[in-house]
Amino acid sequence: MSSTVLSSVYVVCSDSAGVAGNIFAFVLFLSPISTFRRIIRNESTEQFSGMPYIYTLLNCLICLWYGMPLVSPGIILVATVNSIGAVFQLIYITIFIRYAEKPVKLKMLGFLISIFAIFALIVFVSLRFLDPPSRQLFVGYLSVASLISMFASPLLIINLVIKMRSVEYMPFSLSLATFLMSLAFFVYGMFKHDAFIYVPNGIGTVLGTVQLALYAYFNSASQEESRHPLIDP
Repeated sequence: MSSTVLSSVYVVCSDSAGVAGNIFAFVLFLSPISTFRRIIRNESTEQFSGMPYIYTLLNCLICLWYGMPLVSPGIILVATVNSIGAVFQLIYITIFIRYAEKPVKLKMLGFLISIFAIFALIVFVSLRFLDPPSRQLFVGYLSVASLISMFASPLLIINLVIKMRSVEYMPFSLSLATFLMSLAFFVYGMFKHDAFIYVPNGIGTVLGTVQLALYAYFNSASQEESRHPLIDP
């Protein structure tokens, strides 16, 4: 009886971590809305780049495939969060293409077609040539590489924050949501004993912690300077 109770608690904790990860990821997916409101209002993509949404779409598609029962049974919450993410990225990319200038429009369409071609190739190879264990390893390594490259992108922001000694370009809400999402899926991966989930999200958790620590340090320093401004003699 006690083992049954412990098993039930284990499942509840595991699912709770996965659901929490989905919620925090949803917050991240909503974060570009203000940018696209501006694009729609001005009917121009201005100096904004569409590449982050292309990269994120590819990441979501690969991780979505990894979370599907045909590849990795029992981690459906990975599939749900990435299916939602893929829909958001498609919406953002569609809006970007709609308002971009013709050369950028054609380039973005080319990238979008390439993403779907790459994803189709991954699905075809994994289903046609690989048995279930090899399929999970193949897609798992691809998902880890994709996630680590995505989590590494804040390194540019971290470098900018340190260089400028300002958190202006690193919104607290975005940093917090990234940290919480990574932490939730790190815990979920640990519960599921899935290194393809907990390793990249562990890296994301560390980077998220660094971002929050930098925010706390430089925000505090900025407030201190505003209270005690330097006066030139």
